[in-house]
Amino acid sequence: MTTQQPGRQAILSGSTFEEQIGYARAVVDGDWVHVSGTTGFDYAAMTISEDVVEQAEQCLRNVGAALEQAGCSFADVVRVRYLLPERADFEPCWPVLRRYFGEVRPAATMMVCGLADPRMKIEIEVCARRGSGA
Repeated sequence: MTTQQPGRQAILSGSTFEEQIGYARAVVDGDWVHVSGTTGFDYAAMTISEDVVEQAEQCLRNVGAALEQAGCSFADVVRVRYLLPERADFEPCWPVLRRYFGEVRPAATMMVCGLADPRMKIEIEVCARRGSGA
């Protein structure tokens, strides 16, 4: 689902969080696509795995869906941020992250911080520029 305002387009995933908090999964502004911090929830069922690697996979499926709705792909990602409450949970996710970003090589940052729900073990945010990918 998308909504439009002059000069920008909001992309909604249907997550209850978007409605409750008042944000969009992604915002398209010209060629730029800003994808909000995205967790490992399956937004259709509002369920989440207890496993951080499975959450990372679901995060990236959710991010990928937003990118697709915005008319781009992971190849267009120029910036990624990983947010995790536990530093030790990051390394087990590396193979998943490398599968999505290994060829793209976006600028990346990992931060250890609290997340909104204790079930969340990873949150991923990306910025893409449409048409910049190979």
